[in-house]
Amino acid sequence: MKDVAPNSATPQGLASLASRFLDVAAMPWHEPFPGIRMKVLYKDNAGKEATILFETQPGTVIPEHVHGGVEWTFVLEGTMEDAEGVCAAGNFVVRPAGSRHTVRTPNGAKYIAFFHGSGRMVATGRRFPEYGE
Repeated sequence: MKDVAPNSATPQGLASLASRFLDVAAMPWHEPFPGIRMKVLYKDNAGKEATILFETQPGTVIPEHVHGGVEWTFVLEGTMEDAEGVCAAGNFVVRPAGSRHTVRTPNGAKYIAFFHGSGRMVATGRRFPEYGE
């Protein structure tokens, strides 16, 4: 991830405590599968926590998956839907560890998701989201 500008005023020894500013517009999109793209804004070294900006095309379906940890999602544009309900722009949804669902974005969507742990696709066992590794 690219920092916007390093802070030359950061005292030595405190670099690990310094804020990180990202130029999100300049970051490349990663496309884990057709219809969805993402920018990994943050992930810890162990891969257990991540913050990801997602953008989906109208009609995109994210196949059934099981959450390995908690997911917190805030929808910026469009809607994301599953069998439990619809989360529209300006709204927020929390999915607990172990929850299982298929996500649809009939009109497309842009949302930011915070993950503690990653999930697995039910059909393939593939980890989702993959963090662009």
